[in-house]
Amino acid sequence: MRPAEFTNLEGLIQGLSTGVQGELDKLARLDQQPAGPVAVGRVLRLAPRPVFLAGREELLAELNALLTGDGGAGPRVVALCGPGGAGKTSVALEYAHRQLAEVGVGWQFAAENPTVLAAGFAELAAQLGVRDATDSRDPVASVHGMLAVFSAEWLLVFDNAPDRAVVEGFLPPAGRGRMLITTQNQDWPPGQALQVPVLDTEVAAGFLINRTADADQRAPGAARDLATELGGLPLALEQAGAYIQATGDSIAGYLASFRQRRADMLGRGEPTGYRKTVATAWALALDQLEQSAAGAVGLLRLLAYCAPEAVPLRLLLQPCPGLAEQLGDEVASALLPLQEDELAAKDAIAALRRYSLVSQPADGSVSVHRLIQAITADQMPAELAAAWRQAAAVVIESALPANPQNPESWSVFALLLPHAQAALSVDTGGMGRVASYVGFSGSYGAACDLQQEVLKARERVLGLDHPDTLAARAGLAYFTGMAGNTAGARDQFASLVPVHKRVLGPRHPDTLAARVNLAYFTGMAGNTAGARDQFASLVPVHKRVLGLEHPDTLAARAGLALWTGLAGDTAGARDQFAAVAAVHERVLGAEHPDTLATRANLAQWAWNAGDAAGARDQYAALLPVRERVLGPKHPMTLTARSNLAHYTREAARGGN
Repeated sequence: MRPAEFTNLEGLIQGLSTGVQGELDKLARLDQQPAGPVAVGRVLRLAPRPVFLAGREELLAELNALLTGDGGAGPRVVALCGPGGAGKTSVALEYAHRQLAEVGVGWQFAAENPTVLAAGFAELAAQLGVRDATDSRDPVASVHGMLAVFSAEWLLVFDNAPDRAVVEGFLPPAGRGRMLITTQNQDWPPGQALQVPVLDTEVAAGFLINRTADADQRAPGAARDLATELGGLPLALEQAGAYIQATGDSIAGYLASFRQRRADMLGRGEPTGYRKTVATAWALALDQLEQSAAGAVGLLRLLAYCAPEAVPLRLLLQPCPGLAEQLGDEVASALLPLQEDELAAKDAIAALRRYSLVSQPADGSVSVHRLIQAITADQMPAELAAAWRQAAAVVIESALPANPQNPESWSVFALLLPHAQAALSVDTGGMGRVASYVGFSGSYGAACDLQQEVLKARERVLGLDHPDTLAARAGLAYFTGMAGNTAGARDQFASLVPVHKRVLGPRHPDTLAARVNLAYFTGMAGNTAGARDQFASLVPVHKRVLGLEHPDTLAARAGLALWTGLAGDTAGARDQFAAVAAVHERVLGAEHPDTLATRANLAQWAWNAGDAAGARDQYAALLPVRERVLGPKHPMTLTARSNLAHYTREAARGGN
């Protein structure tokens, strides 16, 4: 009884009689209750089963295996992790509804707030019959005690938990139960976290067509394109489908609107089964990051201007000399600490993973969903967005290796390629290096396409006679020839050499390189004697201007050897290549591309001069080096493998 005040004896007697009777009534009710847990019917509180769900059968099967497999005594726990809008709650509810025939209790808690979660346990305790409105016992403990001895299996869903700490004290420690937690936070004990992926493009496209019943002949293609634009995110797909249905639009019409007004479209539509749109799904996470983890916000803004592919943070977050001078104070103050302090960068990644805004780091890389990138960029003021776009371009270009011809740099180029294409202007030096890498690594046709874009941009921005524009013209001409159009390459270099002489001078290294390429593609286009004569005039100039052992001088000597042989002097070609190969290996190293090319030519001309066994032995030594340096599928490696097989057969036959 609580203390009370009485003004007279009559009030005291009345109060005592009422209070005593109330306590006696409570005792009487307790005496009527069984000593153990009550036998109750099925106790259920679940949101409705998802109306639209596609592409989740494998995930549901994996979830069921985790919750029902042999994992030791006690309840099973699985945390469905993923970004907002991934469909975590839909998967949890679909699973729960499928299990209704097997469980005696199926209960869904709102787990965002501990107070609300505790109130949910009070409701469940009342439904289980272990607590009434006047009971002062802890409802969580009451539910735990009941579920520990409950005769049937039970299933609890803790929906939208912010982290493990919020729900940990609410999880029943004993009983024949399963617990399913939906959360953006990816920090869970090993074996408990299960990622909810986005939908495959074809599955997502099929969902859009079924959801909208769009009969337009353009629907299949438009659905695939829209599914790609939306990154397979279930919330975005459902939101688009709901909007199309509500407005009578088509998938193709929605796609056109989305491409023109992305930010507006992400805020429209009323998705069935979701309380939020895509535009608001991540708003709270971004707001909370602004308040608690400024470094994480800066990192996310940098990632917003990269490609959706894996971003190699180990390359982008390296100290970058001169970065502060190229960026504004606000961007520099957020980005520089991430580059200068490894722990600051790791803290930022951890903060982003609490909301599933980035993937699990792998080999120093993370990925970000394209819509998270889009919303992050769209929520910034225009001036700030432009500053972060510039920051991404500066950081990516700084991370690109200086020499795209060096095979050791190709793995770095491969990692940075999609991000360079997303962030860099085509007129930049970085994109020129990327285009050269694409070509030197063996993709000649793709290199031509990219070099053409670089050239047009440089002509527009820098002018026709700028050295960088001339370099782009030379790159396009070279890869044109390597792609098979040798006459086109010859003609491009023929028109380029006079411009080089006029702008740069006749002895400039770029002018000499253009003349070498003109001579080479002159021969490749069929004029072998003309190529030999051009190289014969180039070698003395190279020796005089660049020196006897300069790589360009050696390239000119190799060119003279090649076309000497093609013009008919096979023994002379063999001897010249032998001399050049020795210098190449001493000056450039045994694995330099020019050394390898010279060795291949030496093998070829040994064969042409009648030495099949010598050619075989040269290629037997060359092939493993090319496989290691260039890769097993590089065109030059494939050529070496084919030639080794040919020369081996011919040497066995004893002839050419």
